[in-house]
Amino acid sequence: MVNQMPMEKLLCVYCASSRQLDRKYHDVAEQIGRTMVARGWGLVYGGGNVGLMGEVAKSVKSAGGRVVGVIPEFMIARELAFRDADELITVTTMRDRKRVMEERAAAFLTLPGGIGTLEELTEVMTLRYINKLHKPIVLLNQDGFYDDLLRFFDRMTAEKFKSPGLHQLAAVASTVAEVWPLLEAPHAFEADAIWQNRR
Repeated sequence: MVNQMPMEKLLCVYCASSRQLDRKYHDVAEQIGRTMVARGWGLVYGGGNVGLMGEVAKSVKSAGGRVVGVIPEFMIARELAFRDADELITVTTMRDRKRVMEERAAAFLTLPGGIGTLEELTEVMTLRYINKLHKPIVLLNQDGFYDDLLRFFDRMTAEKFKSPGLHQLAAVASTVAEVWPLLEAPHAFEADAIWQNRR
């Protein structure tokens, strides 16, 4: 179970590692990093030095914040690690990486990203749904990037693949300014009756 609040206030940020993104995504990632530090958050993330991952880490570090990177050995071998992290944790597998980030984080924020980012988001949403994680989750829907995903969630609910509780698992912000109230004053999630009955 990963519902223990860590001693340090670390925000786990999931985001893209692509080197080919529009500058607007880098600008928001850099803003997230600076604002995190101003609000007393440190960073725990996938340990990379490229894409939005690198942008967030570098901006947190340059603003005087703490950076904890968690990276698999094979990525270090490809020279993708952010060597200026205050703590760089090396793990064996991608599953180990996600587990450590989940354990160290006090909350989760997802920026635009690819299939790996989507996997990380849906895994913590699932853990929250089954009462194995009790930490806030926020999705930053920059410029409508996740509109299609949110519509897909609507269809899941409409066609009874998932109950309406799906929409309570992660809060959605449209701007950087909207992120912080959602992280710092989160709404409690009440699991569906099927899970409540299994406690």
